[in-house]
Amino acid sequence: MIDEDIKNGNLRQIYLLYGEENYLKRQYRDKLKNAIVQPEDNVNFSAFEGKNISQGELIDLSETLPFFAPRRLILVENSGFFKNSTQELSEYLKSVPETTCFLFVEEEVDKRSKMYKAVKNAGSIAVFDRQKEDILIRWISGRIRRENKNITNQAMKLFLSMAGDDMDNIDRELEKLLCYCLEREAILPEDVEAVCCGQIHNRIFDMVNAIALRDLGRALRLYYDLLELKEPPMRILFLITRQFQNLFHVKALRAQGFDGSAIAAKTGIQPFLVQRNIKQAGSFTLGQLRDAVEAAAAAETDIKTGRMTDRMAVELLIVGYGSQAER
Repeated sequence: MIDEDIKNGNLRQIYLLYGEENYLKRQYRDKLKNAIVQPEDNVNFSAFEGKNISQGELIDLSETLPFFAPRRLILVENSGFFKNSTQELSEYLKSVPETTCFLFVEEEVDKRSKMYKAVKNAGSIAVFDRQKEDILIRWISGRIRRENKNITNQAMKLFLSMAGDDMDNIDRELEKLLCYCLEREAILPEDVEAVCCGQIHNRIFDMVNAIALRDLGRALRLYYDLLELKEPPMRILFLITRQFQNLFHVKALRAQGFDGSAIAAKTGIQPFLVQRNIKQAGSFTLGQLRDAVEAAAAAETDIKTGRMTDRMAVELLIVGYGSQAER
């Protein structure tokens, strides 16, 4: 839809881009920016980011006429407006001047919020979820072909298992792989093994595996390694929670008799990851997995209410759940 809007010159006054796939969100954010205002126009383009953005300031800016240009663009990123009470701005979006465009880019939204409903009624919403395996393979293959190279099926599967489904990480790892194979046409499995490091999702998987094996020393070492790599504790907590949720769903569906392909379709987990999740889920009972998800939610509450620092809360989650599982 966004591509059609740009192609036809039929640009909306309000856009909301959200979802987990940051690579695509950035791509379309930049496409829209360049379509609405000239790339060098810093007078009619304003960018805001973070949780403390003033609704009144955005409204005042929106009411200001553009300077020698047809439109003014206001970019708002990671504001939290779509999860909190934003009465003033949500009401204002019903009557934005024709010379103003709003572009909101968010990680998460609450579809029940007034802001979401306001954008839905007055503008356009695009969701950027993690892409399916077949789409990722086409994207990677296209990038490789443009470099006049090819990749074996085995190497492709290995690359996806190591790079995961985050397009930012795939982009970085693919760039390294292409540079490594600069003088050769074919990319082989040994090239992938030589270049591509396991990313954060693999470390989270290994951390949960260590908890399952009651190896709390290894689980904590993996956590400290992620902190050394400057990964925020809240992101680590989010990924731990998601992994336990995935394991719970996989185990429950497996108990109902579903095979790997059906589980992939129902959960949205990439097919190349389902089998290893089935194996890992076998180390837990459904009750243990439910307890783990609840413990992660409690840790998040402790952080948000200020009862505990984020780093300490995640550490205690790892130790506490592992100790509970051991009993």
